[in-house]
Amino acid sequence: MAVAPPSGAGGSRWTWRPVARDALLARAFHSCTELRGRLYLVGGLLAGGAREPSGDTVVLDPAGGQAVRVGARSGPRRSHHDAAPLGGRWICTVGGWDGSRRLATVAALDTERGEWEAWTAAPDSCLPAGLSSHTCTRLSDRELRVAGREGGTRTQRRYGSIYTLRLDPGARTYCYKEEGCHTASRSGHCAALLPAPGHRPGHQLLLFGGCKSAEPEVAGRWSPGQSPSFLPQGGTTCCPPFDATACKACEQWARVPAGARRTTASLVFCGGALCCAIWWRDSDQS
Repeated sequence: MAVAPPSGAGGSRWTWRPVARDALLARAFHSCTELRGRLYLVGGLLAGGAREPSGDTVVLDPAGGQAVRVGARSGPRRSHHDAAPLGGRWICTVGGWDGSRRLATVAALDTERGEWEAWTAAPDSCLPAGLSSHTCTRLSDRELRVAGREGGTRTQRRYGSIYTLRLDPGARTYCYKEEGCHTASRSGHCAALLPAPGHRPGHQLLLFGGCKSAEPEVAGRWSPGQSPSFLPQGGTTCCPPFDATACKACEQWARVPAGARRTTASLVFCGGALCCAIWWRDSDQS
């Protein structure tokens, strides 16, 4: 947990404090997705040198620092995948390694029923060869932008394809659409949706790292009228210097649970004009 200095304090030092210590959290190449104030850890490799991905799901309540394993059966065995929340109800895992091959399938955890579902590709879906160490960035509550490694090493050395992935929870289906542009071949990278520079406000998806290039690369651009629908309207994505009251809009955007306890001990991601704050309970407070 990153702890900010009190409002008005000089300097910009940050310190880190653990919010939880639990053997259930020890894993690598998993996904970690926030939904209704809880973090859902799916799959991953549970030990050094392991090749068989785990099929378990662990839920962490940051406020209480408690991790529990979800009792859902038939969880997908996945590592090197990515996941995204959907409709305030589902955790959708996309692609990844199942221990023998790379996949492009979608499996969803229904958090209300505590059950995993294997969704079906729509007839017109343009399926990737298989995804691993890729990124999934939310463009709307039912649409993701997928970028990163597709197929084997030979394909990875050529270029990286970009896909738009549409999810339909009612029909339990998904549909990939390959975009017309490509990026440098990347895996193990990060993606961030940020305001585009210039006089006209808009947004662009940037990919960082994951290949030999030291430069970020654009994987999508949206004009003001096309901006991803989950972003605040009117271009008001700018966050003032960190302050517990000034970040009220960021709290709402991050869907902080109503009545959640807040202190100056907060985990804050701030990227210039785009700010998302998730408030954590200070473990030093009673």
